Amino acid sequence: MSIPTKPLLVTMGDAAGIGPETIVKAWQLGELHDAVVVGDPAVLRRARGPAGVGMTAVVEHPADLSGVPPGCLPVWLPRDLPPGLAGLPLGVVDARNGAAAARCIEQAVRAVQGGFGAAIVTAPIHKEALAAAGLSYPGHTEMLQALAAAHDPQAPVPAVRMMLANEELRVVLVTIHTSLRQAIDAVTFDAVLQTLRIAQRAAAAWQDGPPRIAVAGLNPHAGEGGLFGDEEIRIIGPAVQAAVAEGIRATGPYAPDTVFMRARRGEFDLVIAMTHDHGLIPVKYLGVEQGVNVTLGLPFVRTSPDHGTAFDIAGQGLADPSSLVAALRMARRLVAVRP
Repeated sequence: MSIPTKPLLVTMGDAAGIGPETIVKAWQLGELHDAVVVGDPAVLRRARGPAGVGMTAVVEHPADLSGVPPGCLPVWLPRDLPPGLAGLPLGVVDARNGAAAARCIEQAVRAVQGGFGAAIVTAPIHKEALAAAGLSYPGHTEMLQALAAAHDPQAPVPAVRMMLANEELRVVLVTIHTSLRQAIDAVTFDAVLQTLRIAQRAAAAWQDGPPRIAVAGLNPHAGEGGLFGDEEIRIIGPAVQAAVAEGIRATGPYAPDTVFMRARRGEFDLVIAMTHDHGLIPVKYLGVEQGVNVTLGLPFVRTSPDHGTAFDIAGQGLADPSSLVAALRMARRLVAVRP
């Protein structure tokens, strides 16, 4: 097996979910030729099932893959991983799985920031399992932001945003994992302008020319001139104007119920959405099998599949690896254009 000096680091996710199975299936498809899995080899062996995928090869460090035999899947087992994960039941929330998933992410971030990985691709984690393990992060995005900041305590905490993308639509969120009531309060002038800046910097790297950014409103019909809410007038519109003054090619706010169709037809390169479900429902409706979650603003590339742990089908051999494959391919594309 020929793997570059800096492989993609693929974290195994929650061991009770479908993450390990999608990793194994992506391996069978030849999509992990330049990757190292960060996780428990026993969990990967369990996910292989009767058909098998060849042997796993445990490596001491992702920078040292010289001893990996041809046809083997390299797995880096982080220290202090809870023991016996492969013996825990599938499809059940367990604090040990939450702690293990977090440990794999932590070690992957440390490795990529140490120069030993090209990018991180994360299999799904379970938020209840994280909470059961005593971790307060509401999701991957917030955990990665904190871990990236911990690498250099003197540097400012990176401002990050979630982007969900497929071949037809790219959406960047102003607010992420918070209640809708709290998200409305979090839609501020600074938050919208910062999202536009982050999206512009990221998109400028993967396309020719300045990206055409559409900004979706918060309220029905983008407030209809203040009849259905005035956030567009007080907050969103002024932030768009400030972005334009900085040279960002942004327009809006547009009615949220039509702007995504316009972007899909090619009028815009990406859309800024104010809240989680406003932005993610249109992308996921087009098919989670091709969706990729990208964290913008981190000092390294991170992508993930556009689905969760799917506890209801874990261990049944039904998991579709398509979204993980798309995440792997997106990570390679972003690494190739990263300054």
